[in-house]
Amino acid sequence: MEAFLISTGLVSIAEIGDKTMLLSIVMAATWRRPTPIILGILAATLLNHAFAALAGTVLAHFITGDWMRWIVGVAFLGFAAWALIPDTLDEQKGEVQRGFWAIFWTTASAFFLIEMGDKTQVATAMLAARFENLPVVVAGSTLGMMLVNGPAVLLGETAAKKLPLKWIRFAAAAGFAATGLWILLTP
Repeated sequence: MEAFLISTGLVSIAEIGDKTMLLSIVMAATWRRPTPIILGILAATLLNHAFAALAGTVLAHFITGDWMRWIVGVAFLGFAAWALIPDTLDEQKGEVQRGFWAIFWTTASAFFLIEMGDKTQVATAMLAARFENLPVVVAGSTLGMMLVNGPAVLLGETAAKKLPLKWIRFAAAAGFAATGLWILLTP
């Protein structure tokens, strides 16, 4: 349960104001079809975070003990700094098909690619390395992504205007820093 709750909490906090959240808002504002967008986000996140968690689990088998604790702890301190850097998103121009499957595949592809190397993907890998429980970490990190991106899709453009993203980035940074310190100070 600890792995699930920490994965859910950290990823959801880190996702607020992230480029994938901004992409959710842009897609929702453009297509106004929440179901294929949300399902596309879910499919991309499951696949992306499964790969990340698998990489983290494999890493945990090769690097053990204090080395793993230091790598994961320092990585989370790095995520804290990374969370303070605002993300930007360039809007795509041009006409896109508006059918269910076109929107689903466009969303899934865009999310999968934009999430590669993102702090939430790397956090998922590090959480899987820390807890060595791939299914639970993937479930938690995916839920964390959906807790943020689902409402972003449903609220569309309105959410972007109302959220104090600067303070949310600070909260995400504090969460990552606290986790990093907890990992480093707990042998």
